Amino acid sequence: MKITLNIWRQANASSKGAMQKYDLDDVSEDMSFLEMLDLLNENLNEKGEDPVAFDSDCREGICGTCSLMINGEAHGPEVTTTCQLHMRSFKDGDTITVEPWRAEPFPVLKDLIVDRSAFDRIIQSGGYISVNTGSAPEANNLPVEKAKADRAFDVATCIGCGACVAACPNGSASLFLGAKITHLGELPQGQPERESRVVDMVAQHDHEGFGGCTNIGECTAACPKGIPLDVISQLNKDLRTAMLHGR
Repeated sequence: MKITLNIWRQANASSKGAMQKYDLDDVSEDMSFLEMLDLLNENLNEKGEDPVAFDSDCREGICGTCSLMINGEAHGPEVTTTCQLHMRSFKDGDTITVEPWRAEPFPVLKDLIVDRSAFDRIIQSGGYISVNTGSAPEANNLPVEKAKADRAFDVATCIGCGACVAACPNGSASLFLGAKITHLGELPQGQPERESRVVDMVAQHDHEGFGGCTNIGECTAACPKGIPLDVISQLNKDLRTAMLHGR
């Protein structure tokens, strides 16, 4: 395949960026999108040019590190992570536009790499349980209803990639936040701090500059793990309960 790439290039966080065009030949349809970018960088290195900086880690769709806007869609045309997107999803002669996440709380560091530490600070504000676990407890000490266990497991699959923020017209992280709140809120271990958790995490979310949710649904449509929109309803329900109790 032969493709044309329009890629956002930006030297550092303080410099002004711009789109740059690259032509790439000999692209196999079996390559992942990141392997295609590796091929581009090999060509740039051979020419003595600065390679395109982009994030990646596991390349197995688990870690959420590889996060790109591809032709205006978070992670590209398939509902998957960028590393699991393959070039067979494109056609010979296609022009592909590649950009970093576009959200104020995710500032660009270089080229396609953004700083997503805002998510870390949201988790640090309350996305945990405060218990002294000691040695591993007996598995059956705390019975959990199967429906709740399944629900907690399903929403815990959120990998924090940020696609929900990038896809949302408001730049909201409510799907990410709702997944974390619902995950811990379904389990008995999460009950003692349930109300303080939601208040603190929502406050941090707003402090970081993420927008509000207006239930458009672009977030869940772009989510590679299929986190459902109703976690935002659970988030709002828990927040209202906490406020009624004077939190």
